[in-house]
Amino acid sequence: METQYFQYKGINFASMLYSEERLHFLENDFQVRDDDVFNVTFPKSGTHWMVEILSLIRSNGDPSWCQKVPNWERIPWLEISGYAGQFADHQTSPRYFSSHLPIQFFPKSFFTSKAKIIYTARNPKDVLVSLYNFALMSTVIKTPHSFDELIEDFLNGTVPFGSWFDHIKGWMQMKDRNNFLFITFEELKKDHRGTVMKICKFLGKELDEEALDLVVEHSSFKMMKDNSMSNHSQAPEFFIDKNSNFLRKGISGDWRKCLTEAQKENVDKLYKEKMEGFNMKFVWDEL
Repeated sequence: METQYFQYKGINFASMLYSEERLHFLENDFQVRDDDVFNVTFPKSGTHWMVEILSLIRSNGDPSWCQKVPNWERIPWLEISGYAGQFADHQTSPRYFSSHLPIQFFPKSFFTSKAKIIYTARNPKDVLVSLYNFALMSTVIKTPHSFDELIEDFLNGTVPFGSWFDHIKGWMQMKDRNNFLFITFEELKKDHRGTVMKICKFLGKELDEEALDLVVEHSSFKMMKDNSMSNHSQAPEFFIDKNSNFLRKGISGDWRKCLTEAQKENVDKLYKEKMEGFNMKFVWDEL
């Protein structure tokens, strides 16, 4: 099935899952509640890992919910329209949502609420590698003819949800607000348990040591990869190739094996240009 895009205010979205009507409604009319929690990322930055962590925190470490209910029902996508959108619209409080929306499209009602956002970011070079592999298996992003083509689209901001640079710079305007928590994929890899504890503190959720151990154990890559409710093996066939591994490696630094020196230099050059004057350093800036 050929992927079709439409543009909403200059940003590409896959027609298969999203609609202009839904995006307009979310931005202007969706009513955020003070106890809502949003899991926000640019695509391929750790969204599903955070879904698993949040699901387990909500269940006090009990993995049975994660083993019985698909992740898109546990913490549904805010912006998806049609049948899949029903999971977001029929939640009872406290509601948890996942979203890839850039800040300018986020519900306006959020910015006068006490609702919380956890924003997870990842080294853009690793995002590129993951996005390319995802594009080869999924119908929600156009299949590129080559890795170079995907890199060009990524750097030009013509992939779904727009520019990685604009996305992270937009959301980092929120970094000093007490209802916003910034996490990196790299931080989760380096200190899984410590990061889970930070998330619990942010959410006001107290877990004992045994519950924390269960959250960490069952949100490991291996556990998620083996769980049919988390590895997307239950996703509709129109969305993803059933013969592919949605959860591929779950590592940091894979870009070193995948990008040529010329590709790395191309990405680094634009990164330097786009992030110049941005008064914030990330863990990958030191790599």
